[in-house]
Amino acid sequence: MYADPGTIRKVLTETGDTWAIVGLSSNEARAAYRVAEVLQRYGKRIVPVHPKAETVHGEQGYSSLDSIPFPIDVVDVFVNSDLAGPVADEAVAIGAKAVWFQLGVVDEAAYDRTHAAGLDMIMDRCPAIEIPRLG
Repeated sequence: MYADPGTIRKVLTETGDTWAIVGLSSNEARAAYRVAEVLQRYGKRIVPVHPKAETVHGEQGYSSLDSIPFPIDVVDVFVNSDLAGPVADEAVAIGAKAVWFQLGVVDEAAYDRTHAAGLDMIMDRCPAIEIPRLG
């Protein structure tokens, strides 16, 4: 349900190329750092979202989703499941088109709210794993 192959394909190929990555910092040991690098290689514009608002992979960081001064297509969430729901709600509030919860991040209620608001949503998957599979 929340990792539908058609939805994954749509989000990766049709939804848009501006991805806010919540939890992305300059810490090279973190998964978000490597995933952002892969997304960039596939032509996505990454927007780091982290309290430190660091520049990562040459892209200006922001402290929150609502501080980003341009439209976001996909919000990719690298926070624990218990913190992810409010991030999904923020994605809806800023007008994003889709929300992607990373591997291990699951919040069924957030999925229901986000889907009801008209956004595509994927949970417990990694775009850096899925995007090369598209061929």
